Parts: sequence; C-alpha cells; structure tokens
Amino acid sequence: MNSPHPRLVDAQWLSDHLDDPTIRVVDGTVHLTFDENGAHTESGRATYRRAHVPGATFVDQLTDLSVHDGEAPFETAPPEQVARVLGEAGIGDSHTVVVYDHVNGIWATRLWWHLEYEGHPDVVVLDGGLRAWQESGLAVESGDAIYPPTTFTPSRRPERVTATPVVEAATRDSSVLLINALDRDSFATGRIPGSVNVPFAELVDDRGRLRDLDELRPLFESVGALDPSVAPVAYCGGGIAATAVAFALKGLGRDDVAVYDGSMNAWTAEGDRPLERD
Repeated sequence: MNSPHPRLVDAQWLSDHLDDPTIRVVDGTVHLTFDENGAHTESGRATYRRAHVPGATFVDQLTDLSVHDGEAPFETAPPEQVARVLGEAGIGDSHTVVVYDHVNGIWATRLWWHLEYEGHPDVVVLDGGLRAWQESGLAVESGDAIYPPTTFTPSRRPERVTATPVVEAATRDSSVLLINALDRDSFATGRIPGSVNVPFAELVDDRGRLRDLDELRPLFESVGALDPSVAPVAYCGGGIAATAVAFALKGLGRDDVAVYDGSMNAWTAEGDRPLERD
C-alpha cells in the first residue's frame, strides 16, 4: 500500500484534533446542478447551517472568494478581498486549515487550491467530506460557528494559475501538458487541442473518497502527467474539477500543477478558438 496523500486527513484524525486551537475547519460547499439551460450554482450556506462538523465555519466560495465579471465565472477574487474574507472567518497565517464539502470533493479541493494560491502553507482536505464524517458515526451541529477574527496575509503564487493567452501558447508547446478533468464524453465532444483526459470522477471511489495513490499513479502515468519534462496545466469547465487533478498530482509528488482558472468557459467565450473532437 502506498503512503497516504500528504494533504489528506480522515474523519478520525479530524475528530482527534477538533479541540486543537491551531486548527481551523472550513466548509466550502457550493451546489452545482445542470439542466437544459446549462450549469447553475448555489451557495452551500443553507446546507452548512443544517449540518456541519462541530465548530466548523463556512466560507462562501461562490459569493466571497470569486468575481463573476472576469473571463471566468469563478475567477479568484482580488487578494485584498480574499484576505478580508478569510481573516473575518478566523483563518490566520499560522493555522492548519481543514477544508471539506458536502458533495463530491471538488469544492474542497478548489478551496485547498485557492488557499495554496494565496500562499497559505498548511491546508488539508477531509477525505470524503461531511459524508465520511457522518458515516464514521461522528456528531454534527447546526447553525453558524465562528472563529475569532484574525489576520490573513496573502502571498500569491502566480505559477499556480494560468490564463487564456498562456494556454493558447501551450497548444503549440510540447513541454506543457494540458489535462482535461471533465468526464470522457465531454472530453470527446470538445476540448482544447492537444489535451489529455483524467476525469475527476475517476479519482474518487463511490463514497467520494480519494483513491489510493497506487491506483492513481497508473492513470496519470498513462497520459504522461508524471513526466518531469512537462509542465501540467489542469482545466475543466470552470476551474473547479481541475483542482481535484492538481490535488491528486500533489500526492504523487507534483507541486508544479497550474490550474486554468477560466477553463472551457473562458476558452469558448469568444467562439473562435479551436476545439479538438473525437
């Protein structure tokens, strides 16, 4: 059995550390649904208030950590806004931040990626999220929980994010590997030229827990993502599922994965960029 992912904790670990004053537990749930009119997002604050890990606070990635008038629906907010929101949530520079969600883990990895992008050195993901917590027989609480406000100091790592002009250049650069994190049918229907496919849904089991690294390694090796001579750039529809790919690759030793924050939403916004199809 391979060693566990270095940025992943289980429910028992979190239960044992809930009283640790250096720990901050954060619910980052956003609800994403699809219908004939496309994708729809809704803040997870209401579901957080119904049930959450005891003491956990809520950070609204949809309204507080994203701006919606840029090239992407979930473009990261300016660092001063992020610093204010996280500081008000009680997340400081020296805290170990445990992030989770109620759904399939991609909003937890999005928050993990965002905090790492802001330069926070100690962020971990609760494996399986709230479902795993409850399946372990651990209690939940309702309402709102608030940590004392503090100071969060952003120190952005620009290498963790990629914009459209860089991706355009990457389609002609064999040293950059574009990794599409959408399902295989979506990948076949239309993708950025030269991309490979690692669907985020194949990274977790049917309970939403990250597969063992021994299982993930062949998946990434098969598309060349562990080749040290290439620079991986993960993307999806809107920059959310791509963070699950970045998170999995972190466990396999790659700390150099960039996320195309605009992803397919930005790539297709102008209508004249090429798409590759099967």
